Amino acid sequence: MTVSYTLEVANARFGGFSKLLFRWKGSIYRLLYKELLVFCGVYLFFSVFYRFLLTSKQQDLFERFALYCDQFTNTSFIPVLFVLGFYVSLAFNRWWGQYTSFPLPDNLMMVVSGNVHGADERGRLLRRTLMRYANLSSVLILRSISTRVHKRFPTLEHIVEAGFMTSPELKKFESLHSDFNKYWMPLTWFANLASTAREEGRVRDDIALRLLMDELNNYRAKCSLLFHYDWISIPLVYTQVVTIAVYSFFALCVIGRQFLNPEKGYKDHKLDLYVPVFTLLQFFFYTGWLKVGELIINPFGEDDDDFETNQLIDRNIQVSMLAVDDMYRNLAPILKDKHWAQRHFSIPYTVSTAAETLRPAFKGSTFDMRMSAEDLEIHQPADTSVRMQYFPLKGSLGDGLDSLLQRGKGILHGRSLPSLIVSSHPNEDEDVDASPEGDNNPSNHKEQEMAIIKVVVEPSL
Repeated sequence: MTVSYTLEVANARFGGFSKLLFRWKGSIYRLLYKELLVFCGVYLFFSVFYRFLLTSKQQDLFERFALYCDQFTNTSFIPVLFVLGFYVSLAFNRWWGQYTSFPLPDNLMMVVSGNVHGADERGRLLRRTLMRYANLSSVLILRSISTRVHKRFPTLEHIVEAGFMTSPELKKFESLHSDFNKYWMPLTWFANLASTAREEGRVRDDIALRLLMDELNNYRAKCSLLFHYDWISIPLVYTQVVTIAVYSFFALCVIGRQFLNPEKGYKDHKLDLYVPVFTLLQFFFYTGWLKVGELIINPFGEDDDDFETNQLIDRNIQVSMLAVDDMYRNLAPILKDKHWAQRHFSIPYTVSTAAETLRPAFKGSTFDMRMSAEDLEIHQPADTSVRMQYFPLKGSLGDGLDSLLQRGKGILHGRSLPSLIVSSHPNEDEDVDASPEGDNNPSNHKEQEMAIIKVVVEPSL
């Protein structure tokens, strides 16, 4: 069962997260305590072995070996932080991607309820069957990737018994031979049944049918994505590298972090504390980090924080049938709302939230920006003549180009920016004078409307 603590951290307060440290279900203690006990037991064994079972000469040899191991645990010889941090980050992104890929029928059931018409038994049958097919497809895919769902529906007969599939549909399903997962088959039934509803006039136009198909494809894409998440894992070699890096690091710590005889004057061995407090903390953090990656790499198992797939199946089938059956055209009387006659009205607050009305509404980060009177003055650029050649085109096109060129005079100050030059399309190299305003020759007028704007970069003077 997913452990939720959202309400307890709704407000930031003193010791807010500290209260979460005393939880057991879903905690790191429950996930890690066995590994921690093994590490403590092995460390204790070598400590007793070194102190009480070895001769002086053997102790001297053990101390040299411990110092040799310690030099690798205190350096970056084993890049535990790098490989572990990147791995957990990758696993978390994968975990979130699987969560967002879970096929929820909400959009599909809204489209079915609004576009598959008919208050009679046939219309009701069509809507319920369409949503049953959609939920059947999600059950089939979840049964393939989730251990919880597979335990709930170990065979297809259990799915028939649950009402997701009928016996004739089971025969149809089994009669189609395929070497691959057939979770998509009920969605094909959905598409064919929607086309039948369109032929019967239950779906009134092709636009509504297209909307049904689009939502169906979105639903199918999520089912397919879940299947591929289950099929394509994080490369095994990376998981092995991370695991070996963490375990080999603490295998060296078991010997290298032993407290040696302080009378022999070894460097950094001036105290004999028996219990390696900071090494245990390091084990807790690093190995705990690895266990987090192990937990979230596949959220469709039976860990405390894995997805509640069975509960989601129950929720999906229930809301689907309610939306397309019980709520089909089941509307409350349309009445005037409470503020019908009021142009300006406010929504009441409770006493505990009344203080929020004293806060001004946010209108934008620059709304309260202050500027000096000098900054508010309008700047008029100097009008410098710019060398241009252009046709005075007729109509709205010519007016627009004339206005554009006139405004460009100020922008092209000093000719440091590109100059706008308009030339005729048939011959760009010729200097053509402006045609007289009285010229009404249709051919000339057509040539003028075919004029194009060219941007020529001229060097600054």
